Amino acid sequence: MERRRFIQGTGLAGILASGVAPAVVMAQRNVRWRLASSYPRSLDTLFGVSEDFARNIADLTDGAFQIEVSAGGEIVPALSVFDAVQNGTVEMAHAITFYFIGKNEAFAFDAILPFGMNARMMNAWMYDAGGLQLLREIYARYGIVNFPLGNTGTQWGGWYRKEIRSVEDLKGLKMRMGNMAGHVLGKLGAVSQAIPGGEVYQALEKGTIDAVEWSSPYDDQKLGFHRVAPYGYYPAWWEGSAQVTLLVNAKAYETLPKAYREAMRIAATDAHTRMLAKYDARNPEALRRLIAEGAKIQRMPKEVMDAAFKASREVFAEFEAKNEDFRRLNAHYQKFLRDEYAWFRLSELSYDQYMAAAPL
Repeated sequence: MERRRFIQGTGLAGILASGVAPAVVMAQRNVRWRLASSYPRSLDTLFGVSEDFARNIADLTDGAFQIEVSAGGEIVPALSVFDAVQNGTVEMAHAITFYFIGKNEAFAFDAILPFGMNARMMNAWMYDAGGLQLLREIYARYGIVNFPLGNTGTQWGGWYRKEIRSVEDLKGLKMRMGNMAGHVLGKLGAVSQAIPGGEVYQALEKGTIDAVEWSSPYDDQKLGFHRVAPYGYYPAWWEGSAQVTLLVNAKAYETLPKAYREAMRIAATDAHTRMLAKYDARNPEALRRLIAEGAKIQRMPKEVMDAAFKASREVFAEFEAKNEDFRRLNAHYQKFLRDEYAWFRLSELSYDQYMAAAPL
C-alpha cells in the first residue's frame, strides 16, 4: 500500500508536471502485454521485481496498461527470452544480459564484468555517465529497448562440494556459471556451465556440477545449495554487482503513447531501486540461517582472486580484438571504474572499514 501511494502520489505527479499526463487521462488506451522472466516464481527478488514493475505500470495508468508476468519456462525457455522479445513472441522480458554474450559480448556491460562496478557505481554509470545511452545504441540494432530493472548488489562467491584452497583446486571443477566469468574460469582450468535457475539444484544434487554460483545469501538459502555443497565463499569477484534488465520490443514500444513510455521508465526505476533494497535488508538474516544450517563460510583465497583478475584482463583483450562494441564500451567503463574507486577509496572504503570494526 505504501508503494502504491508513493507511485500514485510522486510518480504520477512527475508525469503531470512533464505535461504528458493528458494522454493517459484522455486516451485511456487499454494495453495488454506479456513479460517473460528468466527466473522461477520462488524467487521474490529476481522474479518479484517484474511483478513490482507490472503493478507500478498498472497504478500509473489507472489499470489501463496491464502486463502479465510469466516465469522462466512458462512461455519460452528461461535462456531464450531475448529471442522471444526480438521476434515479437512477447513484448517484454526480464533477464540478466550476460546470458546473451553469445550474441554480442558487449551485452555483459548491461549486467556486470568480472572485477567490475558495485551497485552504486553501476547506477552512476548507467544514469549519469552515459552507460545507458551507449547500450541503447547496441540494443537498437537488435530491435530492443533496454531499462535497468534490478540489481543484486555484490553477490556470494558460490557453493562448493570441496574446499578451494588454491588455483589448483579449480582445475577440472564443473561449475554453474552464467556470465563472462565462465571464460575466466576456463583459463584457470574449471569448466563452466550455463544452467537456468530452476534447474540448478537438481544439477548440483545429481553431480552434474561440483559447484554453483547463483546470487546472494537470501536467494541461495531458499534454493538450498548449501545442503549439497556446504563450502560457501565470498566475495564473488565475477559480480561486484549484478544488474538485471527489462528488454522491450522496440516496435511495440514505439506504438505506445508518450505517457505510457514515461510511465514505463518511472515504473522500472522504482522497481529497480526496491530490488537492491530487498537484498540489502534480507541478506544478513539469510546468512545467519545458512550458518545455523551448517554452511561453512570462508573467504576466497587471495591467490585465486589474483589469478582470476589476471585472467579477466586476458579475456577482455581477446574480446576487444574481435568486437568493436566491446572495445568501445570497455574503454568507457574501465575509465569510469578507475575514477569511481579514486573517490571510493577515500570516502566509502575508509568509512566502511572503520564501521566494520566499530563496537556497534
